[in-house]
Amino acid sequence: MANIYEELKERGFVAQVSDENAVRKMLGEKPATFYIGFDNTATSLHAGSLVPIMAMVHLRLAGHRAIAVVGGGTTMVGDPSGKTEMRQMLDEETIRSYGRAIHAQLDRYLKFDGVGALAVDNAEWLLPLSYVQFLREIGRHFSVNRMLAAEAYKLRLEKGLSFIEFNYQLLQAYDYLVLFRKYGCTLQMGGDDQWGNILAGVDLIRRVESATAEALTFPLLASASGAKMGKTAQGAVWLDGSLYSPYEFFQYWVNCDDRDVGRFLRLYTLLPLEEINRLEGLRDKEINEAKRLLAFEATRLTHGEEAAREARAAAAAAFGIAGEKDIAFVPTTRISRSRLQAGIAPAELFTEVGLTSSRGEAKRLIKQGGLYLNDERIESPERLISDKDVTGDGLLLKAGKKKIHRLVSD
Repeated sequence: MANIYEELKERGFVAQVSDENAVRKMLGEKPATFYIGFDNTATSLHAGSLVPIMAMVHLRLAGHRAIAVVGGGTTMVGDPSGKTEMRQMLDEETIRSYGRAIHAQLDRYLKFDGVGALAVDNAEWLLPLSYVQFLREIGRHFSVNRMLAAEAYKLRLEKGLSFIEFNYQLLQAYDYLVLFRKYGCTLQMGGDDQWGNILAGVDLIRRVESATAEALTFPLLASASGAKMGKTAQGAVWLDGSLYSPYEFFQYWVNCDDRDVGRFLRLYTLLPLEEINRLEGLRDKEINEAKRLLAFEATRLTHGEEAAREARAAAAAAFGIAGEKDIAFVPTTRISRSRLQAGIAPAELFTEVGLTSSRGEAKRLIKQGGLYLNDERIESPERLISDKDVTGDGLLLKAGKKKIHRLVSD
């Protein structure tokens, strides 16, 4: 088995590791079992979760066993890591519903077969716990002073840390102990804000089982412009196609900063490093080739081959790229003919479909020459959009060179 650890490092997945030599050996000698936890805080994961997901995919393809922990138990408490305020408390049925959706999403990437990859819900062992017994058997191994020194808690102490959140580290550490006992799991991975929580599990296994386990964290990423990964001005880049369409997902990657292309290709695709090095060397307009390949590969992994091809064809049609053309897959909204007959101000319509965040922004873009109707620049905010503008493809609204929306009338 080839040692996948060095490739993970070269691709940019490694931020901190408990014992680099031990992890390198673990991932190079024989199949190892590792896990990452995903709490059920929404109906979908978003693009910010793709770094841990892609790390799991790489390790699974290298022959290691992946365990995805869907956090039906830990979500009942709420992870304070990276949060300035307490998370919203969700009821048990909502958490179970979110967990089913997240399980299905992770299955698309990891192909749960119960052998090379499996999903478990920590509600199975956390919810039946006896509190006093848990404190006696597990809580006694934790130092409050050490817990308070962790970054996750220091940030929250400034604004107030609830007692229920203070327990989160104990529960995550206990997860690791359970998975070590049940599956022989010896590596936990997660975002760099989870470092203290993961090390707590490593220490718990050492104290209770007199055994060695390891920790590895991923960098917390932002784009070159400083934007948080998985977030846009319009909201989260969801992995659920009904919340964020495959076309929008494709465009999210196409529109990335030139400076991010190589880094994103390493993290968010399975392309060979040799090919990525070539693409990273492209300059000026040629870099768009690399962006389109990044977008296609990321969309293919998340939404499937067919959806990726459709998104690529829609982008080609919308932006005049030679090759495949199919305007049908551009994000589309229906609008009544009666509204169009009356005429609609561009600022109102562009904001309504989400191409601009406000009417004020739309008006500023018109003055700057940045809004288009059917590929013609809108010269004035007073110019009304009406049924006379409808073409065979409907109405094509563009904000700048990268954002497009299609309207069809009744």
